[in-house]
Amino acid sequence: MNSQASATRTDRSVSDLEPPGEAEDSGRLPDQPHHADDSNAAPSSAHSAPSAHADAVPATEHDDAADSQPETQAQPGQSKPKPKRGLIERAEAYLARLSTRNNFWHRVCSWIWLPFAYRSGIRMRRDGQTISAVLPFRRFNRNWYDAMAGAALLGNSEIAGGMHVFKACGGNHRVVCKHLEYRFLRPCVGPAMYRVTPREDIEALVRSGKEFNITVDMEIVQVMRSPNEQERRVGRCTATFHATPTVIHKEKLRRKREQRKKLAGQG
Repeated sequence: MNSQASATRTDRSVSDLEPPGEAEDSGRLPDQPHHADDSNAAPSSAHSAPSAHADAVPATEHDDAADSQPETQAQPGQSKPKPKRGLIERAEAYLARLSTRNNFWHRVCSWIWLPFAYRSGIRMRRDGQTISAVLPFRRFNRNWYDAMAGAALLGNSEIAGGMHVFKACGGNHRVVCKHLEYRFLRPCVGPAMYRVTPREDIEALVRSGKEFNITVDMEIVQVMRSPNEQERRVGRCTATFHATPTVIHKEKLRRKREQRKKLAGQG
């Protein structure tokens, strides 16, 4: 009995010295190896590894999606694809380019759409990189005292500058004259030549694909019959043209039609 009581006191003293978390393991035999900590630590590491792998997988998928995204989307520096034009727009652009191809087609198109230019007989002439227009000294352009009429010089200056801008635009723009200033210097008693010089870079403005204003300066000189005679400057002209791409022009017309329909529906 005494030996059993002493063994009981010894077990209690040992159990009192063990930490509270290990009280439930006090019933194990002393000579058994202690594997409780290892069994508890292994599941924790096993659970922590999949969580790290789960966090890494979405990041990899996100990187793959980011790498494949530039292939489907356009880069900021790239230009937007041009909208497809209809049959009427393509025919209009073709006729516009045809009218500036040579003087024959210019005369044909002027006879249909620009009778003033057809009656006056103005034609384009290219000398290398310089484009000029020549107004013949015919009866339609002369006044009663046998000199070039001021109205003919003024009116054809708009046509000469507009033809230069229209040819540079390539037939894909609507060109309208906004401002015209002509200064008469002396009478013109022979054919007149318009030398057109643009102030801005027309090609860069056309490539932008937006609406733009272009100002051209024109020197009007009288063409002398003899090549030895010096040319006479008969006038100076400054004209400002507004060019609108046909795509933007069609879009403006569509918005105006929709506005009129809304106003009609509200009324």
